[in-house]
Amino acid sequence: MAESRTDGEPAGSRTLDDAERSYVDDARRTAFILYEGRQVPHRSCGIALAETFGLPTRPYQALRRGGITGEGACGAIRAGEHVLGELLGDPDPTGKVTDALRAAITWYQAQAQARIDRGGAPDIVCNNLTRPLGEFTGPRRMAFCTALAAEVAAITAEALVRFAPAAQRPPVTQVVPEVAR
Repeated sequence: MAESRTDGEPAGSRTLDDAERSYVDDARRTAFILYEGRQVPHRSCGIALAETFGLPTRPYQALRRGGITGEGACGAIRAGEHVLGELLGDPDPTGKVTDALRAAITWYQAQAQARIDRGGAPDIVCNNLTRPLGEFTGPRRMAFCTALAAEVAAITAEALVRFAPAAQRPPVTQVVPEVAR
């Protein structure tokens, strides 16, 4: 079962092994590079998450800046849920929520609540998270969102490690820095 290991230890609380920690660290680093835009062209938060896990990016464009308007939930946080849905959900459109997806989303949402720096915002609405940081295209907001996207990628990767069979986990995209522009 996806929620526990054979030794009875709950999947959501066990210590990760070195390979699992490496997978999580690789996801964090890849999303950071993709969002930051210094080594490669900048990706929006949702697209950075999708690309980190090798998923088609087109539908993730709608998550940019909290659903385009800034009035929706943080695109990175939503993207993490979408990644888990794509990878752990039932491919049958009439199928029920899989046990693995239910466990992963439950764990992911609790971890996002506990681990993501909201910078004092009362919720995860994009504008509420970013407004205190000044201009949306400014360096303070960019640094905040870069760190947030990287942490979301790490939480997403950790959920995959904890709740998906190894064969169901995609490799983390290896980013090749471009020649200095």
